Amino acid sequence: MRIVMQPASRSQKVVKKHYDDTIASPVNFEQYAHLLEPDVLDQLKQLFPSGQAQMWGVVPGKRDVNVAHVKKMTAGDWVFFTGDKKLYLGGTIALMWRSRELAEELWEKNGNGQTWEYMYALSGTRGFDIPMDEIRSLLSWNPDRNIMGITVLGEDESDTLQTYLTLDPAPAAPQQDDPQRDDKAIADYDGELERKATRAQRGEQAALKRRLLPGLTGQCALCGRELPGTFLIGAHIKKRAMCTDDEKRDLANIAMLACTFGCDALYEHGYITIAEGGAIRVSPLAADIPEIAAHIQERLADRTVAWWSPQREPYYLWHRTHTFKELPPS
Repeated sequence: MRIVMQPASRSQKVVKKHYDDTIASPVNFEQYAHLLEPDVLDQLKQLFPSGQAQMWGVVPGKRDVNVAHVKKMTAGDWVFFTGDKKLYLGGTIALMWRSRELAEELWEKNGNGQTWEYMYALSGTRGFDIPMDEIRSLLSWNPDRNIMGITVLGEDESDTLQTYLTLDPAPAAPQQDDPQRDDKAIADYDGELERKATRAQRGEQAALKRRLLPGLTGQCALCGRELPGTFLIGAHIKKRAMCTDDEKRDLANIAMLACTFGCDALYEHGYITIAEGGAIRVSPLAADIPEIAAHIQERLADRTVAWWSPQREPYYLWHRTHTFKELPPS
């Protein structure tokens, strides 16, 4: 999965209108069936049974400058919308196609007589509020670097962002497997397959769990159930990979006990978070998956986490702003 940076500043009147028309208000694609190729329409129906999809597009650009970037994009990639000095929307590219007619119908033409004909539909969109300065620092970019045009990140940068923001896949058109490509990638890799840090990390995790679970049983910080230690893990409140060394050593505050019966996974993937004061917040996107919504309603709704404290609040704040699944901005 690669990550695509899509510049789209909503402070610009044209971008704001496009966003309102086809992102904030998904497109009823049946209404435009006469402008879609039959196979594209069929795939949209399979991916979006509701008959509506969020859509965006890319202009060819002067001398087709954007076309080379578009060719690197594929269904299953993540795309981030950036503008006004922040990253504010993300989602999976569910399907890509080219339609000058549909793009012109939805968005008309720009000042150069071009339209956004390299189109894609989005699934699993969620809102973000991450300053671009933070992204530049994370990816070791030049502090003055701006996303001026559609940009496809390399694998290393994509992996870093995926880990940083816990990007879960969403429905997308299937891609044909290429075993030879995968075999070549493994054969060409000359780095360490077993990292030397693994032993130290295991030691840290063991010390962390001993600190959190001094006896044979313990209480899940999220659902409150008293459980055998076998079914509890030391879950980092802030993603461990993003902690400083000092934060990793802050054993008293950096983690909490979470059970393996769903609480750990729900927190790790951002379907729940902890508000200041300890109240559990539920992602609005949890309703899209009935099984998750039912589990949360049964075990977690309206609970307050006793594990919250002012000392732990900075870690919970990081989770709220980087992992919790917010709705896309309206």
